[in-house]
Amino acid sequence: MSGLPGYHLAELNVGRLVAPTDDPRVAEFMNALDRINGLGKRMPGFVWMMEGSGEPGTGNTENNIGDDPQFVANLTVWKDAETLENFVFNTVHRQFYERRAEWFEVLGEMHFVMWWVPEGHRPTLDEALERLAHLRDHGDGEQAFGWSYLKDTKLWRDHACTGVAAE
Repeated sequence: MSGLPGYHLAELNVGRLVAPTDDPRVAEFMNALDRINGLGKRMPGFVWMMEGSGEPGTGNTENNIGDDPQFVANLTVWKDAETLENFVFNTVHRQFYERRAEWFEVLGEMHFVMWWVPEGHRPTLDEALERLAHLRDHGDGEQAFGWSYLKDTKLWRDHACTGVAAE
């Protein structure tokens, strides 16, 4: 199931940086946020991105979770699974995805979730974190799922997260 009529695909990705955002150890990642997010916004199928995910001109992320400024989130909405998968694995984004262990700690639990939202809905970070908690507690299902739940997607199989760090 790659898409549902009248629905779009929301995704949340959380991670904890290995160092503060102004630390040289994460500088390459932080400096690329504007470029990668800008590319995502220009991709076919892109619908929406939560503000603060390294918006052009800010040079950092303000989507912190809790009181920990190193714990960050990225929340987007896409037309369908194929368009998200294309952005993640067929653009320069993939190079950063494959190097995620350089910039993010291993969380030891699920840190990525997708779910269907009605067209026009813009999920909040709290809503997204609830979906992630649901996935952690109950596994893949209609309320929350990972790539393996979407039978029509294939690219993720070659690049799936192997427990090294945030997706």
